[in-house]
Amino acid sequence: MLRSYKVNAALFFLFLYREESVVMDVFFEYFEAHGQDYIGLLLGHIRISLLSVLIALLIGTGIGILVYKHPIARAVSERAFGILRIIPSLAVLIILIPIMGTGVKPSVVALVILAVPPILINTVQAFQGLPQSMIEAATGMGMSPLQTFFKVKLPLAFPLMYAGIRTAAIEVIASATLASYIGAGGLGDLIFTGLALLRYHLLIIGGGSVAILSLLTGFVLDRIFRRMTRYQRA
Repeated sequence: MLRSYKVNAALFFLFLYREESVVMDVFFEYFEAHGQDYIGLLLGHIRISLLSVLIALLIGTGIGILVYKHPIARAVSERAFGILRIIPSLAVLIILIPIMGTGVKPSVVALVILAVPPILINTVQAFQGLPQSMIEAATGMGMSPLQTFFKVKLPLAFPLMYAGIRTAAIEVIASATLASYIGAGGLGDLIFTGLALLRYHLLIIGGGSVAILSLLTGFVLDRIFRRMTRYQRA
């Protein structure tokens, strides 16, 4: 009886080893045959994500700095972008197709709408939480409003602002897969092709690449933050 269990266990592990070898062969064959295509999709995904985050950064920080002192304007801007963010990105893409057509432009608009709220909210909270004593001390030292902003306010607000940028960047990378629905390219092409053709290795390659890219982005942004805020740990 024990010998029978050992034989069955050996056959089971042999089967797993064989299946793993087959799966790995499929992955190697894909990258050997479509390596250039994969790099193109990856670079396209990064391009759309980076462009969207940069535009959202300009909009979110700009509006946040302008409205943080004005309660009504602050509430209106936060609620407006918050309502837009509730709308699913795919629905935004579908709405934009009759207006902007297909391709990169509507995809970037949808991703910017997704990315602005965390940047805007964190920017407002960062500047609202500035210690007044520091600002008064800077004014007392004879600093101009512009000097106070760049030398005192912005460095103090930077950590919380950066957290919003990091959140937005990771969300955009994950959501940029939807861009392939309207012909903008990116790693979503692999995912949706795998779904349509039931090719699970494409799903794994596409989904795994997006996950790794998100983790790598978070790691790089954390390293940049630590380098830029070394003065706080000195």
